[in-house]
Parts: sequence; structure tokens; C-alpha cells
Amino acid sequence: MAKDGTARGGTRIGAGRKAKPLVDKINEGQAATVIEFTDAAQFEGENVPPVKNYLKSRQKVGSLCAAEVYEETWKWLKERGCAGAVNGQLVEQYAMSVSRWIQCEECISEYGFLAKHPTTGAACASPYVAMAQQYMKQTNQIWYQIFQIVKENCSVEFQGGTPQDDVMERLLRTRKGF
Repeated sequence: MAKDGTARGGTRIGAGRKAKPLVDKINEGQAATVIEFTDAAQFEGENVPPVKNYLKSRQKVGSLCAAEVYEETWKWLKERGCAGAVNGQLVEQYAMSVSRWIQCEECISEYGFLAKHPTTGAACASPYVAMAQQYMKQTNQIWYQIFQIVKENCSVEFQGGTPQDDVMERLLRTRKGF
């Protein structure tokens, strides 16, 4: 309680010891609560839920690969049995953020790191650089949220690549036109 009588302050979000992954608790023989999703949507005969139209929309500059990222991420989640634990909108946000980052990187490759100032005509930093940095930051934050859910709910140990590991490879593929 602050001096003026308002309830401010308190513990910070994310403060304290980090939760152990579910698989570590099971391996150590600790009591672990496994959440069963009884009301989660069951997808029969489909690997991936239908991709929304805005993830496939036509772009003025560059290509939008959000649908591909969405499908890869959803398949990765389904392989680990966590597709029902992660909100579909979070996966859509991740896919769109990755796609926008790739678009900004393509623009940087095409137009360069410098731009012409609109009023003075002098050289200035390209706005695509700042936008690319912001989209990469947003992409990482969303991925950390998704991965935290997987880490806390996956009951088997998993290895191998993640969709986040493939982001740079995707950028390089789009530049070559593959």
C-alpha cells in the first residue's frame, strides 16, 4: 500500500524461481499435475486447422509466408501433443510476426540500410531496419510464450529443431526464390 492509499507495487511478473518442465518432474519421480484437456477441439482427419485468409493475403512488396510458418508451427506442436494447450491466436501472431520480419529483411536487402530524408534529402537510417528489429523482438517474445507452454505441458523429452530455429533458413530461402 502506498502512502496515498492506492494499491501499487507488489511482486514483479516473472519474479521468483522458474517452474521445472513437466518431463523433468516426471523423470525425478516428483508429483506432477498433468492437465487433460477434455473440452479442447479435436481435429479429425486434419493435420492443421484451416489457415485464416489474412495469413495468405496478397502483399504490395515481398511475399507473406505466414501460412507456411503457421502450418509448420502447428505440426510441431501436434507432434509434441501440445496443440490443444497453445491458443491458436498465439500461433497466428507468431506466424504473422515472422512473416513481417522476413518482409522487412527483404526490403533491407533491396533498398539498403540508408534512406533519403524526406525534407532535407540527407542520408538517414532506413526505417526498415528499425521495423525488422521490432518484429524480431516481437517474434522472440511470442515464441518464448509458446515454448514455455510446451515445456510445462510436454510429458516426453523432445529433441531436434523447432520452428524458431528455421526462421533464418526461411529468410535465406525466400531470397533465393525457393
